[in-house]
Amino acid sequence: MATPMVRRENIRRQVTQRAHVPPHVLIVDDDEGVALTFARILQLQGYDVDTALTADAGLRIAEGSHLDAIILDLRMPLLDGLGFHRHLRSREENLAVPAVVVTGDYFLDDTTVSQLSALGVDVRFKPLWLEDLLSLTRQMLETNQCES
Repeated sequence: MATPMVRRENIRRQVTQRAHVPPHVLIVDDDEGVALTFARILQLQGYDVDTALTADAGLRIAEGSHLDAIILDLRMPLLDGLGFHRHLRSREENLAVPAVVVTGDYFLDDTTVSQLSALGVDVRFKPLWLEDLLSLTRQMLETNQCES
């Protein structure tokens, strides 16, 4: 009689473990040190993290997976953060993915900020400390859950 109870409990535990899928965050930054540092911090908190060192590589990841949040640099070679978001938002399935641009450029012009805002992208400035990164990620995920 005790064996079926144990089996049921094991099945419940396995189903619960499979049901908990960690949030998937994409980090795009041409500075490998920043990308890997941000990724490691989030992975230690239980997030599933992908990194890309170019906007094009980030778009390929976004096209091939479900993302819960995106953190990326603004100033990158070839395709910048604004161009990334224009491409990303052109696909309906990516319209609601919360995103933030993290930049060290303190002299952003109002036009760029307005364009990012129109695409639903928040702007934050480097340096982004550990607690800032975690708080920002939690806020994006909460926003995503509220809109779902």
